[in-house]
Amino acid sequence: SVLVRKYAPSIDEVLAWQEDAVKRLLELSGDSSRVEELDDVIDGLDRQVHELADALSSLRRAAAESLAEKVSDELTALAMPDAQLLIEVTPAEALTLHGADDIAFNLQPHPGSAPRALGKGASGGELSRVMLAIEVVLAAVDPVPTFVFDEVDAGVGGKAAVEIGRRLAMLAEHVQVIVVTHLPQVAAFAARHIRVTKNVSRDGDGGGVTASDVEVLPDDERVRELARMLAGQEDSASARAHAEELLADAARTSAR
Repeated sequence: SVLVRKYAPSIDEVLAWQEDAVKRLLELSGDSSRVEELDDVIDGLDRQVHELADALSSLRRAAAESLAEKVSDELTALAMPDAQLLIEVTPAEALTLHGADDIAFNLQPHPGSAPRALGKGASGGELSRVMLAIEVVLAAVDPVPTFVFDEVDAGVGGKAAVEIGRRLAMLAEHVQVIVVTHLPQVAAFAARHIRVTKNVSRDGDGGGVTASDVEVLPDDERVRELARMLAGQEDSASARAHAEELLADAARTSAR
């Protein structure tokens, strides 16, 4: 009765406790061999992880070389003919969930210049064009649904602007692309042309309120707006003819 009171309220429960205790005793008796078994398992998993990390590093180096080459080719068409994207894959200090590599994207704007980290050595326009070039190359596999580009055409015009517009249209075949631009060569490639205007209303005290309006332009108004962007003369027959030509060329390019 003393055992019953100490270990359980009934004989059956005491016998059940005894059975569990015997199993636990056997586990404790074999702990040293179990530790060795677990050490072997850990060593095996460690080797496997490092083998997988080495394989991942090899794939990354090959992908980095291919991506850098293709993006650099795109930059040539985006008015950055001498620029090179350099992707460095170097061993990390420690193995992490993402492998054993440190990865850096660097831009070399001109031959002979020192490559600099993208986030530190590139202007806003250069960053936008590098981003556009990367996304054009990765368009079919990148999961990002919407891109917004501002200043992507900064400092360019003419043929380079047309190439930027063409590549934005290529990217828009896979994702939604929103572009802020002042260039008619770029705007002509848009599926939807949205005009943003700023209006200031004055009050009697000399103050005022500034408001921005957004308007989706129909086709006939697009011609007028492109003519305004081209020459500042939306009613000029020659400017309108040039605008119509831009739209026709963009449509032919997009249909290819």
